[in-house]
Amino acid sequence: MRTFVKFCGISDPSSLELAPKGGAVGFVIDVPSSPRNVSVERARELAGAVPSETEVWAVVVQPTAETVRRLFDDVGVDWVQVHGDVPEGLDPVERHRLVPSLAVPAGGEEVPPPPLPADTEIRRLQLDVAGGLARGGTGLVPSWPACASFVERVAGAKVLLGGGLTPENVAGALTRVRPWGVDVSSGIESRPGVKDPERMRRFLAAVEGWEAANRA
Repeated sequence: MRTFVKFCGISDPSSLELAPKGGAVGFVIDVPSSPRNVSVERARELAGAVPSETEVWAVVVQPTAETVRRLFDDVGVDWVQVHGDVPEGLDPVERHRLVPSLAVPAGGEEVPPPPLPADTEIRRLQLDVAGGLARGGTGLVPSWPACASFVERVAGAKVLLGGGLTPENVAGALTRVRPWGVDVSSGIESRPGVKDPERMRRFLAAVEGWEAANRA
């Protein structure tokens, strides 16, 4: 697929059998309020079972620079998705591998897009509905018009669209927003924190179907 797909909130190794090839899996690390939370030690075990063609992401809230380095060095993640402030004290290579999550209000045509990040070392960004991890995995949908406006303004960045995506609505989101990639968590679950293999397959099939219909 040309669309980057990230399955987020993985906590069961059996879910890794459906990891998106050329995409990513994300582990929510040390966020006790999330039903998808895993410890650093558990994330290290899971990361070791991720297929080589799939990236490994950590998803964290308000990390310190020391936490970020531990995730890269000890867990072996490829990218760290940050909800909240990007920590000070990181070198350019470390900042380049951060993915700030930018909050977009839910719904509405008149919602303004989030401000552009000031850090030019950051080349990947994630858009998610405001108010969560729970800032993530809430099942709420951000304003797609605001997300589309943001994507147009940052043509040089890779923007990942999250927030309330499902097998049923991902094609519409791709048409409306035109992101580089999509990020799904609750939309591929049978209940909070439990991934559903059938919904995972249907999500990938929906993205592939959209690409086939829109291939130039």
